[in-house]
Amino acid sequence: MIEILKSRRRKLGANIKDDSIIVLFSGEAPVSSGDQRYTYTPQRNFYYLTNIDRPKMAYVLKKMNGVIEHHLFIETVSEVEEKWTGKRLSKEEAHEISGIKSILPICELENVLGRWLLNDRIESIYLDLERGSYHHPDTVQIEFAKQLKEKYPFVRLENVYHDITKLRLIKSEDEIENMRTAIEKTRIGIESLMKASKPGMLEYQLEAHYDFAIKTEGVKKTSFHTIAASGVNATVLHYDKNDSVCQDGDLILFDLGCEWNYYCSDISRTFPINGKFTDRQRAVYQAVLDAQLATIEIIKPGLPMAEVNEFARRKLAEGCKKLGLIEKDEEVSRYYYHGIGHYLGLDTHDVGGRGGVLQPGMVITIEPGLYIEEEGIGIRIEDDILVTEDGYENLSKDIIKSIEDIEAFMN
Repeated sequence: MIEILKSRRRKLGANIKDDSIIVLFSGEAPVSSGDQRYTYTPQRNFYYLTNIDRPKMAYVLKKMNGVIEHHLFIETVSEVEEKWTGKRLSKEEAHEISGIKSILPICELENVLGRWLLNDRIESIYLDLERGSYHHPDTVQIEFAKQLKEKYPFVRLENVYHDITKLRLIKSEDEIENMRTAIEKTRIGIESLMKASKPGMLEYQLEAHYDFAIKTEGVKKTSFHTIAASGVNATVLHYDKNDSVCQDGDLILFDLGCEWNYYCSDISRTFPINGKFTDRQRAVYQAVLDAQLATIEIIKPGLPMAEVNEFARRKLAEGCKKLGLIEKDEEVSRYYYHGIGHYLGLDTHDVGGRGGVLQPGMVITIEPGLYIEEEGIGIRIEDDILVTEDGYENLSKDIIKSIEDIEAFMN
């Protein structure tokens, strides 16, 4: 793993200007209420380059005259504080995990940067200035950028976010293995909740079977808040209340996943609460499955994601015509109103946006759906697909999804 980390850092260093510094923070869990904090999760670009998942740390890359240095600034606390909040990483542990030799206390970060800016000809400082939307609150990195601009107006600030995300788009074998494990744990969880399914249960009770199964398998957390949407609830894409009664005769749509070493799975499956599809449910489900299978088959390097989207949309339009839902292709948006998929990795909606051209080593989701509110039917089927040198590999192929297999398994 150390050699992989060093390779990532070398590639990143080669992409930035000379006489510059990169500063990345590991982040900190925000306060939820009172003295309680949300569960901490590492800032993903920091983790990608260091393999460290502790808060209040910083990674610094300094490039001067073509020579690159790496420094890690770690949190240090008193013995009394550790009795309350647990042991911190030692310098030796931080070096062993990251492969970085220069380990300093985080309280020294500003002093070290100040000396460099005074004594060296630093022209640029690169920060991870990711912002999800215009109205998102400022991150630690953006707050730090404001301070730097005020104190050192002569320094040019650069955004290193896109340089790192280009590296993250192509997964190494180690990353793919982590995702395989996450997907396998997800399979176990899905089969557990399917076995438990029966009319009269609350959605969150079924969700609890999934949570118990994956945690028993060593998973610490889900990769996003589970969607457990029965009946008409499944026509709401990001339904997350999970508190309705599962009625006899209804379908339930599960969109779920888990993390393994912070690498995510993202799977959707839809099945009948009572284990048996009605004729109409069967017809709609098969239309979605046919579109998904056909779309997966076209996955290969060099294919633009826009073409994958358009292909899936045409297939779903064909299905909707056969179901008597629409007469013209453009009407399909009444029943299918999202894209065909997204990149997957350290984040569920991983770096790379919605466009781009497929390359070997990318992992994407393929998730067509039809949502017929007036009939109380919402169906989505999602798998995680690795783009290979000559096509694709369905990483989640072992998670059952055919009508025959679902009914046989549940009955």
